[in-house]
Amino acid sequence: MPKTWNIKIDNYFQANPNCIIATAHVDSFPIDLPLEPNIREPNRKSATYRQIFDSLTTEPVKFFSRHSGIVLSANKTKPVKNKTELELEVLEANEGGSDGIINGGHTVLAFEQAKNYNYNLTEARVKVTIHIGLTEESAKDIALASNTTTPVDSRSKVNARGDYKFIKQYLAQLERAEDRKFRIAYYQNQSGAPRNAQCNVTHLLKLLYCLDRNKYNPDGNKRTKHPAGMSLPSNITDAERERLTALLPLLTHALWIEQRLYEIIQDHISNPRRKGANDLASIDIRKTTLLPDSKYSFGFGAPTDLALPIIASYRVFLDKDYKWILPFNEFAEDFLQHLWTNYFRKYLVSEKTAGNTVGTKISRNQEIWESLYISAQSYLNQHLVKMVNSSKQEESKVTQGTKGRVQAGKK
Repeated sequence: MPKTWNIKIDNYFQANPNCIIATAHVDSFPIDLPLEPNIREPNRKSATYRQIFDSLTTEPVKFFSRHSGIVLSANKTKPVKNKTELELEVLEANEGGSDGIINGGHTVLAFEQAKNYNYNLTEARVKVTIHIGLTEESAKDIALASNTTTPVDSRSKVNARGDYKFIKQYLAQLERAEDRKFRIAYYQNQSGAPRNAQCNVTHLLKLLYCLDRNKYNPDGNKRTKHPAGMSLPSNITDAERERLTALLPLLTHALWIEQRLYEIIQDHISNPRRKGANDLASIDIRKTTLLPDSKYSFGFGAPTDLALPIIASYRVFLDKDYKWILPFNEFAEDFLQHLWTNYFRKYLVSEKTAGNTVGTKISRNQEIWESLYISAQSYLNQHLVKMVNSSKQEESKVTQGTKGRVQAGKK
């Protein structure tokens, strides 16, 4: 059911058939309007919020002239109580609406806090622009254009355009099918989402890109041999979405590789050769790390890209259609242990000894990406040779058995 909110006003005018501009009272302004159309949630620690709060509480009578106003979206709007209030009918997201605060989340938060601290706001006014009957696309377009006071990160803009919908839908299906819960931040200051970089939607994209053996192929003629230091697109085109959608079934495998690597590291630092010592570069035992799957948290801090070179090496086992050449469950654990024991652990130890502890520099080192990739190729070749030899042995046994039966029949 649509919800209604009333805004007390001094006056208003109809700017056009689908837009009303009014002078609203701050002290009674509804602070629970939905933020659905906004591209990020307000952050009380930001400079924008502090400036609005200070302006409102120090000289509330001048707030109207100093503030650019609030922009709202409503399904319907009408004047009530002798035109001293505007009644807003708001459709919620599950009703197909995109109504609420388009721009002004920090302002409404400042109203709420000022009321909580019992500031006298009876003289404060604010300009309110109400767009009526906007589509979701139009509301997001206005939100993108309006949020220019402080920088909006590219992730929030991509999310506002709806470019992450295919990822959200896939994760929702995965949650239902596998009874798991993901904690992913899709936009700036998103409440309920961890600030850990591993829980950022862009991290999920990086995991997928690492397994793109068609884009990152050292055996080809392309300049992009490995996804070290990859830059993500600020606009997901239809072609890019099609490619990422083809890679999506590999996301659970990438998440598993990352989770298992972290478990191995956790075990390593929990059982050091010298008590209290950590011999791995970029690992901080004073911090914690959360992974996107809400089941996993670890007692150490790690750079976001730590697992990427490991995950990228697995693309050797994929064909051009992103299908595993070998069954993933049959080789994944053994191969990870092989990489950790023979390459990655030694690499992190050597970097720590050399004093190189900055995680991003380590994960962007082309040499480790190359050595892990070559190791994966060697591992795969050995596996395939064993399979061929095993097949020949089975074939030989069958042939010998057949010959024996033929000779027995002749006797």
